[in-house]
Amino acid sequence: MGGRRPEGRPQDGQPLDGVLLRDIGLVCLAVGVVGLSYGAVAVTSGFAWWFPVLMGVLVLAASSEFLFVGIIAAGGSPIAALLAGLLVNARHLPFGLAVPDVLGRGWRGVLGTHLMNDETVVFALAQDGPVRKRAAYWLCGLGILICWPAGAALGALLGSVVRDTDVLGLDAMFPAVILALILPALKDGHLRRTALAGAALALTVTPFLPAGLPVLLALAALPLLAAKTKREAMR
Repeated sequence: MGGRRPEGRPQDGQPLDGVLLRDIGLVCLAVGVVGLSYGAVAVTSGFAWWFPVLMGVLVLAASSEFLFVGIIAAGGSPIAALLAGLLVNARHLPFGLAVPDVLGRGWRGVLGTHLMNDETVVFALAQDGPVRKRAAYWLCGLGILICWPAGAALGALLGSVVRDTDVLGLDAMFPAVILALILPALKDGHLRRTALAGAALALTVTPFLPAGLPVLLALAALPLLAAKTKREAMR
């Protein structure tokens, strides 16, 4: 009885179902839209058109790339921007511990590590069994590898033609897409309070700290969620 699967849930070894393929496609499309904003913002901030495209392929981490461009555009040093980007990407360390069985070995392991991001890890962890985990991880990762630089390239072209991209509202795309992705999770009351506490903390310190640091400081609200998880585990 204890080992029975929920009815209707795909088993390991079965092909990815239509719902999962749709979800992965929508996420990749959203990533491409965010890439459009990223490319346009980078070009209008003074970077060459090829820079966001190259960063999109080699870094493949939207949050750190936005942070890097934002800090440079605000007058910060490249060293500070690089360190801030590395700090944001430090979350990939626990990611690697969570999905060691999907990365592969040799050159596959190198490419698999490069494809690691929030979306690929979430989709992998949501699947049953190693076969489906690997399929979801690689499909999402390769989709993002295509959509993110492609979006950045189109955004760079748009930014080269329309110098004042503020009139297009591209700066609102990134938070709008992220908000749409996290809204289902915010149905949990404690998670919602933790997120609001982090947002309030970031807004409070924004006038006093350089660009990018308030977002990182918002992570100080995470112990609220960790305390709840610990209490539930002790029950």
